Amino acid sequence: MQKFLLLMYFLVSLVRADGLTTNIDHIIVVYLENRSFDNLFRGFEGSDNSAHPQKPFARQIDSNQTLYAQLPMGEEGKKLGLPNFVDNEPFLLDRVVSRDKIIPDMVHRFYQNQLQINGGKNDRFVAISDEKALTIGYHDIRASTLWKYAKEYTLCDRFFAAAFGGSFLNHQWLIAARTPYVGLESNISRYELTSANEIVRDGILTPDGYAVNTIQPFYPPYKAKYSDPSIRLKPLTYDTIGDRLSAKNVSWSWYSGGYDEAVAGNGDSVHYQYHHNPLLYFAKYAPGTLGREHIKDEKLFFSELRDGKLPSVVFFKPSAADNQHPGYASVNAADQKVRDIVEAVQKNQKVWKRSVIIVTYDENGGLWDHVSVPKGDRWGPGTRIPAIIISPYAKRGYVDHTSYDTTSILKLIEHRYRLKPLTDRDKDAKDLVNTLML
Repeated sequence: MQKFLLLMYFLVSLVRADGLTTNIDHIIVVYLENRSFDNLFRGFEGSDNSAHPQKPFARQIDSNQTLYAQLPMGEEGKKLGLPNFVDNEPFLLDRVVSRDKIIPDMVHRFYQNQLQINGGKNDRFVAISDEKALTIGYHDIRASTLWKYAKEYTLCDRFFAAAFGGSFLNHQWLIAARTPYVGLESNISRYELTSANEIVRDGILTPDGYAVNTIQPFYPPYKAKYSDPSIRLKPLTYDTIGDRLSAKNVSWSWYSGGYDEAVAGNGDSVHYQYHHNPLLYFAKYAPGTLGREHIKDEKLFFSELRDGKLPSVVFFKPSAADNQHPGYASVNAADQKVRDIVEAVQKNQKVWKRSVIIVTYDENGGLWDHVSVPKGDRWGPGTRIPAIIISPYAKRGYVDHTSYDTTSILKLIEHRYRLKPLTDRDKDAKDLVNTLML
């Protein structure tokens, strides 16, 4: 029986891969920043969201495990005019902070995210966060382009960040499906934890030497104040999805807003986020290598698309000003950027007719979500995030309840181009084919 099931799985996989091969020439990943599903899609019809009357969720508890009577607001939220206290339930940010304004950044780190999730109850977001009640606020984006695309195409309401915590680690998982190991000899700061994983001392590395929080790449460009090479991550040498694609002669590129400025030494002045470009951490993509040719400024995405030179696989990373990251980007700025990308692709009918665009986020940015995170491994998955599948082949007006994480993007690419998985996580991931009519 087991052999029969394995054979059936193999045959189904072949059919899926053949459907992708026949119909899809371009997989375009737009990777936005730091929003939970409930922060943006509360109230979306047909989805599991925190406004759903049949989907109760746990209220927030304080450091003594006691239910908050009211939630205290963090200091930066108060400066924006948000109330000092709010009820222990989701509240609408737009009454004070509209979608064209910027909410403060807040804690979104590896162990902190696990403590907030609290075994799936998601009831310690306020207690662990430096911005307290802000974590449970949400925007009404019904008038946005993102909501429009979600209504027109497919919205995934069980899509989770691959890893706990922040942007650095989840970008690593997007391209390599693993956490970089630094070792115990490094002088880079490490967490110190109690037996219950409560945090005694914050850090960049786990106690056993894995890099889980923001660290700069060894090779330039990197943030200017990290000139000491001992506090940057040593070059990584294992394979990425880019290496797998190159080995099969499949064209691909990573496009970043502000990249040319960063290479010219002006990255800090344009708030370039070096840790949002995961290829910079790998020896094969050091300055002067052939691999470096795959890393480009976002301007080239639009010109190559226009000139009929768009690669088969695209990763598009918007600039800091328009990636939707709390602290330096508004909801509206990213909304406009997504519209620019999608409309540019649709304008080129030859490309649009054979494309899948995946709009998703690296992680939740410390913002609360009510859905329990599925059991995974020591690295994740982390909190639920939005994901929208836009394509002529996307199911129309559909909410997909399949459980995915960031490595599902890798699995889709691997199925399309018959690539070997990078790790067990992407090997075992669902591949997003359920969102498509192939």
